[in-house]
Amino acid sequence: MRTEGDYIKINEWLLPLSWLYGIGVRLRNQMFEMGILKEQTYDIPIISVGNMTVGGTGKTPHVEYLVRLLGDRMKVGVLSRGYKRKSKGYVLAHEDSTMQAIGDEPFQMKSKFPNIFIAVDENRRRGIENLASDAETKDVDVIILDDAFQHRYVKPGINILLVDYHRFIMNDQLLPAGRLREPLSGKNRADMVIVTKCPKDLKPMEFRVLTKNLDLYPFQSLFFTTIKYGSLQPIFGGETRSLHTIKKTNVLLVTGIASPKQMYEDLKHHCQQIHPLKFADHHLFTRKDIDKLNAQFETISSPKIVITTEKDATRLIAVDGLSDQVKNAIYSLPIQISFLQNDEETFNHKIISYVRKNSRNSILVERKDDNKSKDSNHPGNRTRTISFRDNR
Repeated sequence: MRTEGDYIKINEWLLPLSWLYGIGVRLRNQMFEMGILKEQTYDIPIISVGNMTVGGTGKTPHVEYLVRLLGDRMKVGVLSRGYKRKSKGYVLAHEDSTMQAIGDEPFQMKSKFPNIFIAVDENRRRGIENLASDAETKDVDVIILDDAFQHRYVKPGINILLVDYHRFIMNDQLLPAGRLREPLSGKNRADMVIVTKCPKDLKPMEFRVLTKNLDLYPFQSLFFTTIKYGSLQPIFGGETRSLHTIKKTNVLLVTGIASPKQMYEDLKHHCQQIHPLKFADHHLFTRKDIDKLNAQFETISSPKIVITTEKDATRLIAVDGLSDQVKNAIYSLPIQISFLQNDEETFNHKIISYVRKNSRNSILVERKDDNKSKDSNHPGNRTRTISFRDNR
């Protein structure tokens, strides 16, 4: 079994540059702490989900978890910068929005959750102001900021920091020697810290070691999540398939994400053999890439299928040239997150309570917590006082 920190590689010869980079980031953070650079607050609940590292820590499935949690109770807006989109400025996603206009992750989310507001803007303050005031979206009850932990011009009500179990921040170094975007002291801004991509069978001793190493303040809540996979979804039509049905199947695994190793490790226990075809994060597939995919699939022995991520599927659909054989055999693999230590109810309660307490909607403020079960005497259902510090 892999352990925390096992994907970390430090380029020690670049440490002098990391030291210089750290000076600049610390100076910027100090300017915010001293009030020289201003943080903007808003009269609408804002939840930020982000990380301190370059690369994937599982932001999208955690944002989607929040959307599922809140979407049936209130009107939810998600604001992203729309990385690698072809448009500029503020764009509100609609049913006919293209991946090129809003970016792959917002496009994926809008496709899965058509009834929530998805917007993109590289200027987060402008994006929030538009979501909160435009005629179509002005009655939004909560805004979720995707990948905004370093965007300090906005002061969220809840700041959620994601930490990859396999690339534990306490063992990492600043860019460019490592993959940290800012010094470890940055974690002190988080109201909640979630250690993501944990093994499902994480031992009690490992929980204690990770908790001690993170050295969080009493006001900070710590959670642990693991990945759970859904059924394989055909991209070009057909029947869904359970992972249990591919035990004797060869898989061409096509990924354009920052950290595909976890997916590879998990899938190799479900199939005969994996043939990885890796591209850079948010990679825009070209005809040359498609030709390479088609050719590699031809060399694999049957029975065989192609598996890709939901995010990559949105980009593959937009490119011509996939062979009929690939189209008939290509599936996306949905992922969701699951809380360890039976902490899902605690997390849900904190999020819902914060939103209702700070909502502009008087009906939400007055409504009781829907997340409670009928047994009010259960320890996990007792009313808790939620307090987040005001001097982040």
